[in-house]
Amino acid sequence: MRLALAVLAAALLLGSPAQAGPPYITDDPAPTERGHWEIYNFVGGSHVAGETAGEGGLDLNYGAAPDLQLTLVLPFAYDRADGNTDLGLGVVEAAAKLKVMHQRAGSWQPDVAVFPRLFLPTAEAKFASRHTTLLLPVWLGKDFGKWSLFGGGGWQLNPGDGNRDFWTGGVAVTRQVTERLNLGAEISHRSADAREGRAFSGVNLGMVYRMTDHWSLLASAGPGIQNARTEGRYDFYVSLKADY
Repeated sequence: MRLALAVLAAALLLGSPAQAGPPYITDDPAPTERGHWEIYNFVGGSHVAGETAGEGGLDLNYGAAPDLQLTLVLPFAYDRADGNTDLGLGVVEAAAKLKVMHQRAGSWQPDVAVFPRLFLPTAEAKFASRHTTLLLPVWLGKDFGKWSLFGGGGWQLNPGDGNRDFWTGGVAVTRQVTERLNLGAEISHRSADAREGRAFSGVNLGMVYRMTDHWSLLASAGPGIQNARTEGRYDFYVSLKADY
């Protein structure tokens, strides 16, 4: 608990989700290798005028079978507004990524995966909806030497008073610059998720730096470019990733 609160405090000092295909909002179709773990110790969030909010915690991914990844996200939520900071349990996520098609050399055929994601009503009402929500996306990806292109999206069921179901997705491109450093950029979009809300689009620059065989540093950040004043002036994500 002390470590989690320290991480969140650091996030508040930096500024301010989390995402899917770390460090990007856009996911890719590659599941965790069978019998291996990918564990992200993360902090992420977004900022609008007068408020910074997000989550920090553990994003656990396990390769349960060939082409099958099981995911569990255990976060703490934070919200800083008007000089006050609230902390509490965030929205627990459970998901399964299944790759249903493999890319082929010499062909435009991409990797394709489905990644249904269940959002459980574990957070207090001030942090999130008190209803179970479900994201039903399809993700595609293709490698071109040192370049990778991936993207997709899906429909999110978002019940609750004042809420509305919405589309979300994005596209990203990355390049393996050196043996240890990977750089990329993305553009993401979602339609309005509330009756009084607006659609939002944003861009992010990201990097993955492999420090050792088992540890990597991931980061991304960028501004909102559509309805940024009310939906998100900027967002960020930082993670220390363990591979075992």
